[in-house]
Amino acid sequence: MIRAKTVDEYIQNQSSWAAELKRLRTIFLDLGLEETVKWGGPVYTFNNKNIVGLGGFKAFVSLWYYQGALLKDKQKLLVNAQEGVTKALRQMRFRSIKEIDDSIIKAYTAEAINNQKQGQVIKVDRRKPLTIPPELQASFKKTEKLKQAFDILSLAKRREFTE
Repeated sequence: MIRAKTVDEYIQNQSSWAAELKRLRTIFLDLGLEETVKWGGPVYTFNNKNIVGLGGFKAFVSLWYYQGALLKDKQKLLVNAQEGVTKALRQMRFRSIKEIDDSIIKAYTAEAINNQKQGQVIKVDRRKPLTIPPELQASFKKTEKLKQAFDILSLAKRREFTE
């Protein structure tokens, strides 16, 4: 996967979803969101806070609201793409440009912007305990270098490694 430096480059590299991505991009720019690229993909911000991102995948193109769990979701369009992993992030998926309803997306996005203005956020719980699976504990006993390398990682990296 190529990590794009610009939104134009991202869309160019997602040729099978170019029409859908351009349409979604236009909606977000019309709402006055700032456009940037983070983690190799388009992200739209308000007052430097992430509101919504875009992504092209094999079977669908999606947008994800960074604080989507706070949205009312009257149309029942949002899904948690990583159940049990993400608390706030919610995704909306489209398999063709015909499924994109500008007015619905504008309403969801306006609500997300309003939530941000009001300071509504779901914060990540960084205090949860680090759970090391038995297999990894056994490996630490066998290989001291592995344990030493693990111990110098940041807490976030250790969590990622244990998962």
